[in-house]
Amino acid sequence: MYLIPIPAFADNYLWLLHDGKRALIVDPGDAEPVLRTLAQYDLQLESILVTHHHADHTGGVAALRQATGAKVYGPATERIPEPFAPLREGDTVRALGLDFQVLDVPGHTAGHIAFYTPHMDGKPLLFCGDTLFSGGCGRLFEGTPAQMLASLDKLAALPGNTRVCCAHEYTMANLRFAMAVEPDNAELAAYQAHCQELRAQGQPTLPSSIRQEIQINPFLRTRQASVLAAVHRFDASTHDETTVFAALRQWKNQFK
Repeated sequence: MYLIPIPAFADNYLWLLHDGKRALIVDPGDAEPVLRTLAQYDLQLESILVTHHHADHTGGVAALRQATGAKVYGPATERIPEPFAPLREGDTVRALGLDFQVLDVPGHTAGHIAFYTPHMDGKPLLFCGDTLFSGGCGRLFEGTPAQMLASLDKLAALPGNTRVCCAHEYTMANLRFAMAVEPDNAELAAYQAHCQELRAQGQPTLPSSIRQEIQINPFLRTRQASVLAAVHRFDASTHDETTVFAALRQWKNQFK
């Protein structure tokens, strides 16, 4: 099985998974680079997986469906280009011989979902859209801090070797903020240097892993003493898990 991040727009990745003949695409905001890649590798697109309704994740859905006949799967409570198979937590999508479990992960949008398969070439694989980024998380456009915290906790509980396929190349900006939160985190400093080298070579920083994110991502570390102390310095009114998370997200929103 082959996993390819197709760059789109300024910083999106449209994740293509294929077996040499058949393919699936995740969050195709633009059809053209997907069609080009399908032609390059002589692939038949069978499935389109959508995590949430934002245009940079759905803009190419209709054209790809029309061009390939692929079946579309998306969150049941969001407006996805029709027709599509509506999904909720507990549902399973069978694609390329893999069973993808659907996880409800609201926060970035109200009905955001993620796709998780425990066995893809020997390791778990997660398509998490804009919920979890390497070193960060999505902005709260529709959901609440409590929802996003619960969603991130759900993802953090997945096996440590789970490959994390985020939908944006936001890693370097996220890590600059993470270093402001935890300047003494040695694992974070090493990861930042590693990602800088990847970007210098024109390579993506993704996929990451759940294990890596637990070590370096402040939004998965809001119960760590170092993160708690940093957030309290930013906002002394924080008093529980939800207010700590909300303050951390607000700090990131205004971080320069």
